[in-house]
Amino acid sequence: MQHRTFRRIAVLFSLFAFAAFISGCKKQVASKPPAAAPAPPQQPTVTLNASPTSVNAGETVTLSWSSTNATDLDLEPGIGKVAPQGSTPANPTTSTTYTITATGPGGSATATAHVDVNAPAAAPPAAAPNLSELFDQNVKDVFFDLDKAELRGDARDALTKDAEFLRSYPDVHISIEGHCDERGSTEYNLALGQSRAQAAKNFLISLGISADRMETVSWGKERPFCTEHNEDCWQQNRRDHFVLAH
Repeated sequence: MQHRTFRRIAVLFSLFAFAAFISGCKKQVASKPPAAAPAPPQQPTVTLNASPTSVNAGETVTLSWSSTNATDLDLEPGIGKVAPQGSTPANPTTSTTYTITATGPGGSATATAHVDVNAPAAAPPAAAPNLSELFDQNVKDVFFDLDKAELRGDARDALTKDAEFLRSYPDVHISIEGHCDERGSTEYNLALGQSRAQAAKNFLISLGISADRMETVSWGKERPFCTEHNEDCWQQNRRDHFVLAH
């Protein structure tokens, strides 16, 4: 009887010990701390500077930037993709605001830099030609055939344009110089030169130019425009030359 009782007690004790062991194992497993959640990615940052911030057209500025937590950077206008840190020259033609955009796992960020481009100074107005320059530009000489004082067609056309200028400047007075080539005597060429000058004056009078605004003089062959001894040169010397009278 005592032996059976002893066995029962031993079995109960074993069951109790086993249960305690199992309970202890469960408590140890339950007490293990949970794994920490991963930290969120950090927001990118970026800065942008321009030096200098004011230039004249055609001058160069330097754009400098730096960033953190960014994997992609774009600098506009006109630059494009850039490294996380760096600098680059730029040549704005007008006032420009440059913008850099930094993008990374944590989002995006932007920065700007403004550059003023000064307007070019206005060019000074061109000086108006004076009366002497206008006269030389618009009043043209007329030419004659050998031993002739009659006006050719080209001479009449030139004199018609000369008259237009003289009508536009009614205060202008002129001297009409008659010239000849080197052939013939001095006396003959002086007379021929005078006839040529008078022919031009008469034609201008017929176009409405007052006679008292014109004087005539003959230089004969004494003041040649060309000194070679050939027909091309002689033709240049057979002319009426117009001089602005003061």
